[in-house]
Amino acid sequence: MNRSEATGEIGHRTPVLIVGGSLVGLSTSLFLGRLGVPHTLVERHAGTSIHPRGRGNNVRTMEVFRAAGVRERIHEAAKTLSANNGILQTPTLVGDAGEWLFRHIDPGGGLARFSPAEWCLCSQNDLEPVLLQSARELGGDLRYSTELMSFEQDAEGVTARVKSRETGEHTTIRADYLVAADGPRSPIREQLGIGQTGPGDLFHNVSITFESRDLAAVVGDRRFIVCYLTSPEGDGALLPVDNAERWVFHAPWHPELGETLEEFTDERCREHIRRAVGVPDLHVEVTGRAPWHAAERIAERYADGRVFLAGDSAHEMPPTGAFGSNTGIQDAHNLAWKLAAVLGGWAGPGLLASYDAERRPVAEATSARASSRSVEHSHPGYSPEPGAGGPGGRRGGILNVALGYRYPRGAVLGADPAVPIVPDGLRLTGEAGSRAPHLWLDRAGERISTLDLYERSFVLLSSAGAIGGWHTAAARVAERLGVPLDSYRIGGGPDAELSAVDGEDWAEAHGVTVNGAVLVRPDGFVAWRSEGTSEDPESAVRAALTAVLALD
Repeated sequence: MNRSEATGEIGHRTPVLIVGGSLVGLSTSLFLGRLGVPHTLVERHAGTSIHPRGRGNNVRTMEVFRAAGVRERIHEAAKTLSANNGILQTPTLVGDAGEWLFRHIDPGGGLARFSPAEWCLCSQNDLEPVLLQSARELGGDLRYSTELMSFEQDAEGVTARVKSRETGEHTTIRADYLVAADGPRSPIREQLGIGQTGPGDLFHNVSITFESRDLAAVVGDRRFIVCYLTSPEGDGALLPVDNAERWVFHAPWHPELGETLEEFTDERCREHIRRAVGVPDLHVEVTGRAPWHAAERIAERYADGRVFLAGDSAHEMPPTGAFGSNTGIQDAHNLAWKLAAVLGGWAGPGLLASYDAERRPVAEATSARASSRSVEHSHPGYSPEPGAGGPGGRRGGILNVALGYRYPRGAVLGADPAVPIVPDGLRLTGEAGSRAPHLWLDRAGERISTLDLYERSFVLLSSAGAIGGWHTAAARVAERLGVPLDSYRIGGGPDAELSAVDGEDWAEAHGVTVNGAVLVRPDGFVAWRSEGTSEDPESAVRAALTAVLALD
């Protein structure tokens, strides 16, 4: 750090500047830290979120947190709600009326076929401190109470000016790249003049936090994630915070009809909750309220020069299904390895163009699914026009959205551009652009998932004893290109680094023959595969890596 005599501002240099310290900004910091990329994060608020919201972390999000080494910490933070499962829809909580929209997130434990991870119910106010601590342990420079005042970019980098909201001190930060995780009203996106597509605002709610010493007895043993209460006299969504005394209630709000936030007095909120629950004298102590807006908007582009949008600055979608925060965290995971590769000199700057090519179509498809689920669940306050919510109705639940999405274009080679971004069903069989299949492996007596191989490098999988020499070819290409590329032979022979367990055939699971090979990116997506042997495996691997990493 140095101080400019001309301006009196302190100067700071960092490869990556992250603006925004909520879930997506903190995830970006965590993933960059894991990859050894120095970075600075600034957040205008004094600390992490205090609101119990954004609780549903899907299986893909938990996979990337598992790879980042924070899975157990997250489960510890989430233990209060670990027994909650399913979504209930009922007129009131009195009696046995109503139905479960779904009773269990993973009925029968079928998810274990596809992933070593699981869904996790961890509210944002519990998850963010875990990410903050872990990011700082990895060396992240995270500065709260620090506000971005301005930024400008040139061909070589970004110059930002920030201010401490505690001391008033200004700092000039010079970064190679800037990640804008600054929320749905993103000043960075607006300054860049990036427009948005989509229908816009869909509905509005007021989130009411409250305490009740009586409600747990009314709820009984119905351990739901969320309960949609549909009585015309008091509709809303009830969410447990501790299953005992602390709760959240989402009440419909209609600003389009002139209704103001000030009209939601403590008394009005108490009476609304009592009517919704069905107990006229229910003890309710309102502890807070905050408005939120369900919208469907996607940025027209995710990048401008050296500035990248992530999370809510790039996309907004209704909360049904918890797709928004999960999509944002996975944005961060996609972008982090690409920044690390370019900054590390083993990828060309053109690799960064694949961030928009891959993640924006995923957000478009996912937001349409989120809107559809809002219609399916009759979310309180949402009165859609006929046909709203996107085409197709129910399209195979949510696992295909959470885990099965594809990258037909981007940093992949040989992907089918006609394949739907979100398929109707879940099919993970090693196609280029899909998340690589999960199989259990034995590594020197240790049981690991194939997904445990992917984080810091590219990985080439081939069969032990296969014809063609993929393993040797990978080592030569890695040395000559200077690209981190690990190669593993799977099988039962003496030259195998890994062996499949439970009778699994790794090659069949990845859509190749015993003489084929699969190239997997650091984020666990298949970059390229060869179904069989090659006359010149070294040239084949070199060509694939050169194309994917924009090294031409």
